[in-house]
Amino acid sequence: MELIKRGVVVEDGFKRVADDGELSSGDVLVSWARLQAEAASLLARSGRVGVRVPNDVDLEALAPYVEQLDLIAIEFPTYTDGRGYSLARRLRERHGFRGELRAVGDVLRDQLFYMRRCGFDAFELKEGKDVAGALEAFREFSVTYQGAADDPRPLFRRRGG
Repeated sequence: MELIKRGVVVEDGFKRVADDGELSSGDVLVSWARLQAEAASLLARSGRVGVRVPNDVDLEALAPYVEQLDLIAIEFPTYTDGRGYSLARRLRERHGFRGELRAVGDVLRDQLFYMRRCGFDAFELKEGKDVAGALEAFREFSVTYQGAADDPRPLFRRRGG
């Protein structure tokens, strides 16, 4: 899978660890179930910690960990399921999450611009998807009218300083 951050393809610095897998040193990405079961030891270890959550996760259950996580990866089980957009925006705006917010799963080119507007800053494309085409998605629109997680100011506030 290809990972796009800040408009370029990058190597993923997080190692995915299965629920029954041994935790290695360095940066790890664990499931929501594992984080809930082992939060104290996971968050006390050296290295960054990320969690992969379903798009229907209870945000109030996730909220206590937000300040301690470096990455939250939100799953998109199908491209037609938009709950991840709302979750991302609430994490950024209501809970102040400043770490990496990654869209994973059925992530398609046509969604990338809107995902970024909702607060995502990293995108894991499915195998076989056109990466060059995906990068173009970020340049399709040069002006946005509404405020959003990526820039809360509406257009009239951005014009003329």
